[in-house]
Amino acid sequence: MKLVAVTSCPTGIAHSQMAAESLEQTAEQLGHEIHVEIQGAMGAENELGKATIADADAAIIAADTAVSRDRFEAADVPVVKATVKAAINDTESLFERASEAVGDGEATDPETAEGEAAASGGSEDGETGSEVGANTEGLSPDQIGGDPRKGLFARVKRRFS
Repeated sequence: MKLVAVTSCPTGIAHSQMAAESLEQTAEQLGHEIHVEIQGAMGAENELGKATIADADAAIIAADTAVSRDRFEAADVPVVKATVKAAINDTESLFERASEAVGDGEATDPETAEGEAAASGGSEDGETGSEVGANTEGLSPDQIGGDPRKGLFARVKRRFS
């Protein structure tokens, strides 16, 4: 499968490059061809051309900043959106989602998928949850975000009480 990707983080110093490297290594392991554009503090590196995008089967946007999807949609390339963290730590699932998007011919976005899950019997109050909260069923507060008694607010409150 031919893929294109864009990585971008707010500071653009290290995480964008780490995500790009992870995408490239995983693509090589899985036998895919990938071209990765890195958007960071120094501008865009390895900028994707129109021909490269048009030849791609799918696009992966791993960004914690705004990245335009226009050039991918204009080429009718399915887009998979994810965070930079997901591109570094869970790259194989991005490739799976890209493969599914190619089969479906639709773009996939974590927020959209959560919204569809909520609409089809997710939470009763209609909330879709956040990316972090989506996978926390059955976990104690200590496993999710730490003990609330040890948080900054609780410590300051105890200090001045």
